[in-house]
Amino acid sequence: MKEDQFRTLYKKAVDSMKPDEDMKKELINKLEQRQERKRPRKSVYIAASIVIAAGIGLAAPNILQQLNSGQSTQGQITQVTPSPSEPGNAGTNASGSIVIPKLELPDMKSGVMADMIALVVYKDNIYTQSATRIDAADAAALRGDKLGRTTGGIDEWSGKDKYTELASNIGETDIYSVKGYDASFLIMSYSEINGEVFAELYEHTNGITINSGADLFGKLNLEGRITSAQWESFDSWNNGLQQSTPLADGESLSGFLTALQAAKPLAAEPLIEQGIYDSEDRKILYLQLEDNARVELTLFGQGLVRYGQAPVFFEVESVSFQKLWDSMKL
Repeated sequence: MKEDQFRTLYKKAVDSMKPDEDMKKELINKLEQRQERKRPRKSVYIAASIVIAAGIGLAAPNILQQLNSGQSTQGQITQVTPSPSEPGNAGTNASGSIVIPKLELPDMKSGVMADMIALVVYKDNIYTQSATRIDAADAAALRGDKLGRTTGGIDEWSGKDKYTELASNIGETDIYSVKGYDASFLIMSYSEINGEVFAELYEHTNGITINSGADLFGKLNLEGRITSAQWESFDSWNNGLQQSTPLADGESLSGFLTALQAAKPLAAEPLIEQGIYDSEDRKILYLQLEDNARVELTLFGQGLVRYGQAPVFFEVESVSFQKLWDSMKL
């Protein structure tokens, strides 16, 4: 989806969901401000504290939002990682596992600037906008049991008392489980307004420990469910050209996915501090699943993979990674 299309649909959704008036004005202002800014040709990652969590018994840490203003998809947010200066950051324990703590509100008294990503509170956990996408036309088929209805009202200045069950910053909408997925990992917002479907996936990737790729990618049930795969160059992705190319080599993909399950997790923060996003040596891999969900993975030339906003990279076995990487040529 192009940015102008997104803005149009997002405004329409916001207007229809009956949000808090102050929140509605704020969202529209942000969109208008983004439109006024000239988009850079190169990705720029802006670290900004984001407001997330607590009040429902959550022991939650601050996190930094990596806002890629050069290219974005739904919600305009592409990266989230813990602050290096705050307690509770994702880190490596003695066994080599990555511990991703729950999210928490930053201290508003510190005067830190705040931006928010789309979020829903469900069963004492915070679900953020997923890196797995669905088209509106396919959402109904994936809709499972109704879990409740969100309340709006969370914004950058919300206190812990606002983080109650099904609180959100997406207005009022119904929340469902997703067929074929564990609701402890993935849920769906779904609304039909004047015959038009508005649906979004939200995933729970904080407050968990990752020992290998299987602890994250296993939740997506990739094995045996991929119907097609495409990839996109960094230049196309960065400039919003959406020039994806079919991935013809099924053998290289199969080997890569097997290796991905066993991949070694690495904390995101040190790699980001070292400038991993300064390099354009990246490719985007899109996996179309049999249920029409689409999983997006970012591959880095040094043999690393990242999924969505989880503050963790995965180091994939080099031969399998390189075979797939080399097959992605124009």
